[in-house]
Amino acid sequence: MSFNNTNTDILIAGAFAAFTVDFLVYPLDTIKTRIQSPDYRRLYTTNGAVNRSLFRGLYQGIGSVVLATLPSSGAFFTTYESTKTFLHTINPSLPSSPTTPLIPLPILHAAASSTGELVSCFILTPAEVLKQNAQMVVRGSSSSSTTHAFDGAATRQAFNKFRNNPSQLWRGYTALVARNLPFTAMQFPLFEFLRTEIYGFREGRGSRSGTLLETGIVTAISAGSAGTLAAVATTPIDVVKTRIMLAAAGHDGEGQREKVIKEMLAQGQDAKVEIEKAQRAARGGRAGGLAVGKEILRTEGVKGLFRGGALRGAWTALGSGLYLGVYESGRRFLEKRRVGEEDARYNT
Repeated sequence: MSFNNTNTDILIAGAFAAFTVDFLVYPLDTIKTRIQSPDYRRLYTTNGAVNRSLFRGLYQGIGSVVLATLPSSGAFFTTYESTKTFLHTINPSLPSSPTTPLIPLPILHAAASSTGELVSCFILTPAEVLKQNAQMVVRGSSSSSTTHAFDGAATRQAFNKFRNNPSQLWRGYTALVARNLPFTAMQFPLFEFLRTEIYGFREGRGSRSGTLLETGIVTAISAGSAGTLAAVATTPIDVVKTRIMLAAAGHDGEGQREKVIKEMLAQGQDAKVEIEKAQRAARGGRAGGLAVGKEILRTEGVKGLFRGGALRGAWTALGSGLYLGVYESGRRFLEKRRVGEEDARYNT
């Protein structure tokens, strides 16, 4: 499906979709980050059972994400749509079949989405690092109230860790790209395929209406289904990305280790075990993605690489469905409004 949209339409629709989804699914993302953290058992469990602190401050760090998501999502969709249109234009047809493109459309869609991600991730990485470190700030019981739901204390606390070395805010760009590229390369071709098939099925039954509601629902179902499969498949990369970004704030190695040791001694826990954990965390702050992945596999097994996978799949189904559903509906709405205004000017 193609719309006659301007870049402004795409930017507005993408930004509105991102803003909507951020507020709705952010709490699930916070829980996922905490589950994937190496400190999950120490901070969020008591005697093997989940404690209430896992569900406190679920909107911590959302401010930085909202500010960065709006331009990054606009940049992604602008790049994705323009690249997709360009690739469609230069893609020749098979000599034996003029209606069949030489390069299959899923490959073009994967290339377009990957190009969009490279641009988007550069804008989003600092906010993602701040967000995940803010999500891990342990707050008191009062932080679960609505009064503290959207305050910026956790974000400021996370930001203070990077004042001496702000370049660490871009640590994790490679890991973010490594997660998002295969994710979008899987999601968008499958999304485009499912959407085309659903529309074809509805046309065959004579039930296609072409309304904004139909556009939103079909897009949401297609995107949610495709996003779930892609999310579960890329969970190991997401776990590695989370560990690298959380370790970015602890790049001071020795200081971070001493802090953890003191906390454990104060709580009467085994200092030797926690020293080893702190040393691994310090190594994680300097290690690349492959080394972090090997460390997780060695200490936690395959299960550790898929930690939070079910939750990630669930919130991606909801988030992707809403995100692309709102985006496509927004594009359609803006196009109709703009065309209507142009027709009105022409008729007068």
